Amino acid sequence: MVFLDIDEGLYKIYLFYSSVLVLKVLAMAVLTARQRFSKLVFANPEDTILNKRSKVRFDDVDVERVRRAHLNDLENIPFFIIACFGYLQTNPNFFIAACLIRIFVASRIIHTIVYAVVVLPQPARGIAWGVGYAITIYMAVQVLLNFV
Repeated sequence: MVFLDIDEGLYKIYLFYSSVLVLKVLAMAVLTARQRFSKLVFANPEDTILNKRSKVRFDDVDVERVRRAHLNDLENIPFFIIACFGYLQTNPNFFIAACLIRIFVASRIIHTIVYAVVVLPQPARGIAWGVGYAITIYMAVQVLLNFV
């Protein structure tokens, strides 16, 4: 087997959508900051200096919701990027691999929307999370089975 023997088209899809995911995680930091500034709720005393009405709080429901959505991205997206890279080494079916990558990205975007932007009741968030989680597990298992 040749190391890094990845279909060029799949590799381009992987790089494009991995970049989308990286930008999404970075955007969540901006969304969290936006929420903190709009609510004047900060985690550090030095951040309250700019506005006398600002306060240090760790229990604002809106700020915490966005922060948790960001944390959830950090708990899922890096593992997908790693598992997907390994999965591409298994010479997967182009159509299946491309669909899995796109579905994962869509599931993470939907997860953020229903968790932190337009809050919807469960099971919307759970389904969005579960789809992405299942794809990551599938890819990781395929890597294990292929390289045993």
